[in-house]
Amino acid sequence: MQCRFCDNQDTKLFLKLGEMPLANSFLTLAQVKNIKEKRFPLDIYFCEECGLVQIGHVIPPEDVFIDYIYFSSTSDTIHRHAAYLASNFKKRFSFNKNSLVIEIASNDGCVLEYFKKLGVKVLGIEPARNVAKVAVEKGIDTYIDFFSDKISSEIEKNHGKADVILARHVFAHVPEIHGFIIGLKSLLKRDGVIAIEAPYLIDMVEKIEFDTVYHEHLSYLSLRPMARLFKSYGMELFEVEHFSIHGGSLIYFIGNEGCHEINPSVEQYLTNERKKGFDNIDVYNKFAEKTFLIKTKLMDLLKSLKKEGKTIAAYGAPAKGNTLLNFCGISTDIIDYIVDKSPYKQNLFTPGMHIPVLNPDRLLKNMPDYTLILAWNFADEILEQQKSYLEKGGKFIIPVPEPHIIGG
Repeated sequence: MQCRFCDNQDTKLFLKLGEMPLANSFLTLAQVKNIKEKRFPLDIYFCEECGLVQIGHVIPPEDVFIDYIYFSSTSDTIHRHAAYLASNFKKRFSFNKNSLVIEIASNDGCVLEYFKKLGVKVLGIEPARNVAKVAVEKGIDTYIDFFSDKISSEIEKNHGKADVILARHVFAHVPEIHGFIIGLKSLLKRDGVIAIEAPYLIDMVEKIEFDTVYHEHLSYLSLRPMARLFKSYGMELFEVEHFSIHGGSLIYFIGNEGCHEINPSVEQYLTNERKKGFDNIDVYNKFAEKTFLIKTKLMDLLKSLKKEGKTIAAYGAPAKGNTLLNFCGISTDIIDYIVDKSPYKQNLFTPGMHIPVLNPDRLLKNMPDYTLILAWNFADEILEQQKSYLEKGGKFIIPVPEPHIIGG
C-alpha cells in the first residue's frame, strides 16, 4: 500500500481488525430488518520511510461525513476543553476584535462559540449538513463543504486570511492530504498559526487503544511524519501540547518557516519517539499481539459473567465502541442495550452488532449488574454522572488497556 504522506510504496501491514461496517452508521429498526450492511477491511500499516501509521482501505469522505451523527456539544468534557483552548489561545496569540479564527470540521460550533465570546471573528467549515445547521442556528457563520485548496481561495476572498486555523480531530480523516495542506498554507497569514489536534500515536500504542481505529481515521499521527510533511511545504512545527482528551491527544502548532520560535517540546517529543522505538515495526507488531490478548480477556470476562446469570449493558455509543463490539463479536447475546447521552443516537441500533441505543436513565431503571464503558475516553465524566448507579451496587467494566471492573 502507498503511504499517503510520503508516497512510499512499501508500507508494512501489522494488524488486521477484520471486515467492519462504518463506525458511525447507526441504523433504524427498519434498516436492521431490511438492509444488508456494507463491510470494509480495517487493516493498519506502518511506513518505515516517514513513520506514518495508517489504514489501507479508504472510504470516500462523502459516504461518511455528509450526514453525520457525532455532535460535540453533547460532551461536558468537550465544553471544558473548548473553554481552555479559547482562553489559552487568546493569551498565546494576542487576539483582538480583528483577529480571525477559522475551524475546519467545526461540527456544531461548540468550540467556536467559546472563541466568539472573546470578541474575535470566527468562521466554521463543516461538511455534514445536519451538524452545520446546528452551528448556524447558534450564530456561527459556517461554510458547508469539505476543506480544500479551492474552498481556501473562496474563504480568503470573502473573509481574508486567518490568524489561527484550528483543525481538531480532522487532519487524520483526510485522504488527499497534500491539497489540504496547500489550502491551509494559502489561507494562513504569514505569522499565523495552524493548530492541529489529533489522537497521539504513542498514547494509542502504549495504552492499547486499538478501538480508536476505524474508517474515518485514516492516519494515526506522531511528530516524525508530521514534521517531515509540513517541512516539504515550507512550514514547521514550533510547539506541541499534550492533552488527556480522547485517550491522549497532541496539538501540533505549525507556522511558516522562521515565523515562530521553536519550543523545546518539539525536539523532546521527537527524541522520546525515537527512544521508544516508534520508528521500528517491532513496536507495532507487539501492539497487534496485545490487541488480540485484550479481545481474549474481555470476552472471557463477559462470557463468565453471563454464565453466572449477570445482566450486562454498555455506556456510550462512540465510533470506537463499534470497532470494539465488531472486532470482539459482542452482540445482544452478551449486552442487552447501550445507553448514550446523545439524542441523535437514541432509539437507533449500532452498526454491525445491532445493539439498541437508549437514554442513560435506563441504567437506574433496570440496574444491570455490569455496564461496559465503550466511551472509555470519557470514563471520569461517566462515573461522575452515574454515581447513583454505583451507589446502588452497579459495576462498570473498562475494556482498555486491560479489562477491569470498577465498583462493587
